[in-house]
Amino acid sequence: MEKYGFNFLSEQGSSERQNSWHDPRVASLFIEEAQLVGIESPKADLIRLLVHGISKNTIISVVGMGGLGKTTLARKVYDSEEVISHFNCKAWITVSQSYKMEELLRNMIKELQREKAQVSFQGIENMDESLLIRKLREYLSERRYIVVLDDVWKIDFWGDIRIVFPDNDRGSRIIITTRNEDIAASTKESSFYHIYKLQPLPRDKAFELFWKKVFQSKEGYCPLELRELSDAIVEKCEGLPLAIVTIGGLLATKDVSVSEWQRLCNGLASALASDQRLSSIAKILSLSYHDLPYHLKSCFLYLSLFPEDYSINCWRLIRLWIAEGFIKERQGGTLEEIAEEYLMELIRRSLVQLAAVSIDGKPRDCRVHDLVREVILSRSKELSFHQVSLENYESMKGRSRHLSIYDRATNIPDIGSNFQTHSIIVLGVNELPKFFISSFFTNLKLLRALDFEGAPLEHIPKELGILWHLRYLSLKETKVKMLPTSIGKLCNLETLDLKYSLVHDLPVEINRLLKLRHLLAYSVNFDNERNFNSLRGVKMHGNIGCLKALQKLKYIELDDDTGLISQLEKLTQLRSLMIKKMKREKGMALCSALEKMTCLHTLGVSSIDEEEFLDLESISNPLPLLQRLLLTGPLLQLPHWIPKQTSLIKIFLYYSRLGDGAIRALQALPNLLELRFYEGYNGEQLHFRKGCFQKLKLLYLNSLIPLKVLIIDEGSLPLLEELGIGPCPNLKEVPSSVYFLRNLKTLKFVDIKREFAIGMLPDGGPDYWKVKHIPTVFFSYTIKGLRYRHYKLGDSDLVKHLHRDSD
Repeated sequence: MEKYGFNFLSEQGSSERQNSWHDPRVASLFIEEAQLVGIESPKADLIRLLVHGISKNTIISVVGMGGLGKTTLARKVYDSEEVISHFNCKAWITVSQSYKMEELLRNMIKELQREKAQVSFQGIENMDESLLIRKLREYLSERRYIVVLDDVWKIDFWGDIRIVFPDNDRGSRIIITTRNEDIAASTKESSFYHIYKLQPLPRDKAFELFWKKVFQSKEGYCPLELRELSDAIVEKCEGLPLAIVTIGGLLATKDVSVSEWQRLCNGLASALASDQRLSSIAKILSLSYHDLPYHLKSCFLYLSLFPEDYSINCWRLIRLWIAEGFIKERQGGTLEEIAEEYLMELIRRSLVQLAAVSIDGKPRDCRVHDLVREVILSRSKELSFHQVSLENYESMKGRSRHLSIYDRATNIPDIGSNFQTHSIIVLGVNELPKFFISSFFTNLKLLRALDFEGAPLEHIPKELGILWHLRYLSLKETKVKMLPTSIGKLCNLETLDLKYSLVHDLPVEINRLLKLRHLLAYSVNFDNERNFNSLRGVKMHGNIGCLKALQKLKYIELDDDTGLISQLEKLTQLRSLMIKKMKREKGMALCSALEKMTCLHTLGVSSIDEEEFLDLESISNPLPLLQRLLLTGPLLQLPHWIPKQTSLIKIFLYYSRLGDGAIRALQALPNLLELRFYEGYNGEQLHFRKGCFQKLKLLYLNSLIPLKVLIIDEGSLPLLEELGIGPCPNLKEVPSSVYFLRNLKTLKFVDIKREFAIGMLPDGGPDYWKVKHIPTVFFSYTIKGLRYRHYKLGDSDLVKHLHRDSD
């Protein structure tokens, strides 16, 4: 674990070392323009915002994580000839984490005096805050000014200082640099604002900057034998200019040899801690950690349990945080909602990165920058917060509260008497020895979270019930087939995740888990995923109405219903309910139960087979909070309440076999973002009329066998970004109306006729004009009736496939 060490500024013991410390961001201001790479475009963007546009005061916030170059960019813009000649006066103010408003205002006055020698403010040292503000307002009111407020950390800062800046209708500008999006958002109180999110360097610019820094004497040429190591080092920097320049500068002082570079690459984490030339990276990134409020620090450190470059499911992380007790209850919100706010704050503070978002913009997957992760690991080690078992780690001594096991570990060590461990996450291991599992029940009785997602696990022993404190248990993607009846003793369990396991029947003892909030249990037969019942749920028995804390229940099978629907209506806290194998005659009872679920956000109902009709007509009024609706099975007609359900953002209709009237009824839904049909439409003509689906972003028209004509009026689907079509074997032509979808980014065809695909080829295809404006066009074709092979328009493989099969 020594490789993860850092020296944190605020935790150094020597006062002498603290006194000699300087702001590590200062060096970035003296990087020569010739050394800067990738700054041209953002610099031009900012200058344009400063010198052009409206005459009203405008606040421009430059946002991004530490080390991205916000200060460097702002300084280059501030010192540019265009800006100097455009503004009458200017001031650069470094705010930082701790400041005094009076001192900051005095510094602003001094900056203005320095810029304009004729300006004189007498006696500013004796002025109080209100007088300083008045003097500044008087001076600035007659001038077009630019003020940079660099490195802002406090949310209320703009609210405190905005009074200083008079809106004199002269085109004045204020630039704020910050790591926190909430600070940028606080400027929205002003009439005119702009938020500029600075992005990491793209791959090509990152390499250009790295090679330029390392090989200055060779004009940036990298020897071939060092290219692979260059890749590895630059990838770890993930586009962070500070890291690229600093590490490149260090390598420029070393021998240009494979062995020297390999040594640094392998020991980069320890070098960040021990080499003074790299210490600025750790210091800058550590500032963000130290600025976190107490309630976010444990949540942030918890990310150290996941491997480098690991994409973390946000719901998984939120449930683990809750199990650990990191989330504090607050009136007016569930623990899950509060945890989501915590996560969003970490994202807005540029400490956590979004890896994927859902259609409505909510976070789905997240990750941390590799170098930020090194900071987390170092702090976790110091606090005995987290311990990691790697392939070559022999023992787990110490008393870490959280343990993760990953990196293809083959020799899982004995946990020993680590009594205070609260959580264990197993990721990517090849084998779990029996003694490892059994040791939980003798040594780890305080466990709160046990996450076996993807682990090679086939059996859970009956001693599971000893883990009385357990709140989170994930057996997702394991080969476990059965749960022991002792699971009923886990009276504190909140999350039970059985997704993609082999568990299909839950013991009746589950009903004793009165604190259970999330019960997730289903699997998919991927060898026959287009079969009606390829998705399988679980059977439940007895008095499931006791589980009154349940928020998510998916998927429960009702084919052997013995009063389960009457039990469901007692689960009034449900946010998400997914039902399999529903019988038509139970429709009225289900509708009655659903009307009692006033918190329901997501509903999925699937009939027992593709011939059994779903009857959901008995819901009298729309469900107040419903956003996602998935119906699988034939419908006599679209239930009358669905077109009135204005809160819907997603609708999936599978095997519904509806007619044109249903489409017309759905077109007016004001907030619908995603609509999917799979054998969901029986008409020969599908017409999207002008003005319909004003917010729709995703539309999939799959397996519409009778469809012959697809019409999309100009002015319909104005925001559509992704469209999927096929298989539609009777479609007469590629719809020319696709040309009107000017916002479309991705078009996907499934098993489309080969002559249609050939007609869309770029080299002379008569239908290419219909799709040439779309950035990405995919073609998927079934292989041996089971799997799909995917091709991209423009790739030679597609041409070969089409001509081979047409010969």
